[in-house]
Amino acid sequence: MSRIHFDLDVMRSFVTGIELGSFAKAADRLSRSTSAVSAQLKKLEEQAGTPLLRKAGRGMALTEAGEVMLGYARRLLELNDEAASAVRGVELEGRVRLGLQEDFGESVLTEVLGRFKRAHPKLRVEVHIARNAVLMQSLDAGRLDVALAWETDMRAAHAQHIRTLPMCWIGTDALQPSYDIDEPVPLVVLDAPCLMRTAAIEALDRAGLAWRIAFTSASLAGTWAAVKAGLGISVRTPLGLPGEVCTMDAAEANLPALPTLGLALYRREAEPEPAVERLAELIVQRVSKAS
Repeated sequence: MSRIHFDLDVMRSFVTGIELGSFAKAADRLSRSTSAVSAQLKKLEEQAGTPLLRKAGRGMALTEAGEVMLGYARRLLELNDEAASAVRGVELEGRVRLGLQEDFGESVLTEVLGRFKRAHPKLRVEVHIARNAVLMQSLDAGRLDVALAWETDMRAAHAQHIRTLPMCWIGTDALQPSYDIDEPVPLVVLDAPCLMRTAAIEALDRAGLAWRIAFTSASLAGTWAAVKAGLGISVRTPLGLPGEVCTMDAAEANLPALPTLGLALYRREAEPEPAVERLAELIVQRVSKAS
């Protein structure tokens, strides 16, 4: 039996369409016609020998085979892009200074920075993990080249919005308490000032619910330890949650709804060096599809 050689351009159209939720949007993103993308998908299904998509209402959904193909397609494209970057940037030297929230330390540091380092072995990457305000101050002072941070009222230049995330009440897998007006809500929070600490307190005050600070910490690791120990509940987005903690259903717990929070990538310069821009692209790709 002859080997199947999947076309990476076809794979990219397939992945882009799934991630955007529309193959018409994928066609626009990839500067192709809708008919061309449709032809690519037909070709991919013919090569796979099985349907990858099925009708779901007015749109399309993945079949079981399509879910398998999506995982492999992403891996193939990541390897392709990494190889292209490595060949083009093998002689890049110097350093890139990156700032991150603790929320993204594990996923970004291990996955994105690992790929980046393999592609650019002569580059030195310096990583600074800090709170949002410190990251923005460091970027403004020129101590960072790029920072992944929450969007605030601060009008920072060279910001690229990545996605909007819901703030959620966070508890343990084993304990999902509910609260009423007679029971102060025990909060596990970071030291002030903190965007999510403020959001939690304001939401509880508007709802007329009593609250108390049960535990404060200078680090997110301390916060998670306290939540796991059952000392109280916290507020965070769904991204980067460790094991044994989970988002809570606000209505079931008699807790108020929380606002959303934007996530952005901030560059120190409008036109950064090629190495900085490549790292920024990898971070945006990784965080955009994180769940």
